Order: sequence, then C-alpha cells, then structure tokens
Amino acid sequence: MTERVRAFRGAIQLSEDSVEEITESTVELVGEMLSRNELAVEDLVSVIFTATPDLHAGFPAAAARGLGLGSIPLLCAAELDIEAALPRVIRVLMHAYSPRNHQEVVHVYLRGAQALRQDLAQ
Repeated sequence: MTERVRAFRGAIQLSEDSVEEITESTVELVGEMLSRNELAVEDLVSVIFTATPDLHAGFPAAAARGLGLGSIPLLCAAELDIEAALPRVIRVLMHAYSPRNHQEVVHVYLRGAQALRQDLAQ
C-alpha cells in the first residue's frame, strides 16, 4: 500500500497549569497518537501544538522533544480565547507518512477532551 502524508488530530485536558502537567500530558497524548496509528518518529513530517490561553507554564513542543522528536519541526501556538471553550486543553495536529486511508486514521482525545469531538473520541 502506498504511503501518503496524513493528518492526525489529538487533544487532552489538563488538571492544572504546571510544567509537570504540561509535560506529562503532552507525552501521554503524543505517545498515544503514535501508538494507536502505528507511527514511528521517522514517519513524522511536522507537529503543531496549540494550548488554551489558560496554559502558560510551559511549551508542549519542549515536552515532545523528550520523546525523541527533536529533529521533527514542532510549533506551538495559542488556541482562540473563546468564552465557553473547554479549559486547559492541548491540541495536536500531527502530519506523518502512513499507509492508512482517511477512514483508518485514529484521532486521539483523552481525559475531558473527548467532549470536543465525541464523534471521533475512542
């Protein structure tokens, strides 16, 4: 089967704004995204992280480097500050080479983030 660049989404809700929680949550989310989609670091093209405005203790991309993603282009950005938005959420948009078609891609929503996309949450 031919590999193509695919986009993999994920999100996780944190219990607090701390460097430790941002690090642990980012590692958990990215690890689950890689595992559930049978991806290796070598398959990755780039990873974009967003964080809600109430998270400012650390960078999710810095945490991801601990998983061996140091050579992968990583970017952090601020999520829109929407009044009724779910608080303390890190979102990920991961681009990777994969033989999976669009329907086979597994998007990962953990902890309270399942509420964001109940249609996609496992």
